[in-house]
Amino acid sequence: MAINSLFCLDVLGSLLPAQCALCAGSCHGVVCSPCRQQYLEQTRRRCRQCANPLADVAVLCGRCLRRPPAYDATWTVADYAAPVDQLLLQLKFGARLALAPLFAQLLAAAAQRDSGWDAPQVLCPVPLGPARLVERGYNQALEIARPLARSLDIALLAQLAIRVRETRAQSGVAPRERRANLAHAFMVAPQYAGEMANCHVGIVDDVMSSGHTVHALAAALKRAGARKVTVLVAARTPPR
Repeated sequence: MAINSLFCLDVLGSLLPAQCALCAGSCHGVVCSPCRQQYLEQTRRRCRQCANPLADVAVLCGRCLRRPPAYDATWTVADYAAPVDQLLLQLKFGARLALAPLFAQLLAAAAQRDSGWDAPQVLCPVPLGPARLVERGYNQALEIARPLARSLDIALLAQLAIRVRETRAQSGVAPRERRANLAHAFMVAPQYAGEMANCHVGIVDDVMSSGHTVHALAAALKRAGARKVTVLVAARTPPR
C-alpha cells in the first residue's frame, strides 16, 4: 500500500503545476515559458572567444585581441544578471539541482543553432577542490555537464581535470589578484594525460566572470596536448 501511495504521489507531482523559479507562477517545469523566452532564450551578439557582449559586428572583443586567453571559444545562455543570477545562486548554494538540466538544455540549443558551433570531442566540468566539494556536497558544473553531454551526444570525462590546490573563491579575491589565485591550480589526471594529444575539449561551468578559472584550466589542458578548448557556461558576467 505504501509503495502504491508513493507511486501515486510521484505521478501527481509530475502532472500538477509547480512554481516557476523566477516569477513563482504556475508551470509544468522549473521555469515557465514566458520567463524562459524573456530571460533565457534571448540571443545577443557576443565575442566568439570569451562571450562578452559586443556592440558592433566584430567577431572578437578588444580584450581577446590584445591578450588572447588559453581557451578558443565560449558559448553561454545569458548574462549573469538579475534575475538569471538568482537561478544560478539557487543551483550553486541552494542545491536546487533541477536547474542544472534546464541550463544544459538551453546551452545545447544555443550552441547548436549557431553556424559557428564546433562540437568538442569530450566534456570536462570545472573541478572543485576536495574541501569545497565536501562542504557543498556536489559540483554544480558536473550537474550541468551530465545532461549537457547527453544532449550533445559528447563523451563526459568527469575526472579529466584535478584541482591540485585549494584556491580562494574568486568572488572574494580582488580583480588584480584573480589570475594569480588560479595559476597552476589544475592538472590533467594522470590516467588521461596520454589521451589529450590533438583533442578538442569542452569545459563546462555554471558562471564565467573574469574568465581566469577557465583560462587556467584551458592552459592545463593545452599543456597536456589539447588542440582546442571550448567553454560552455550557463551565464557570463558582463564587463562593468
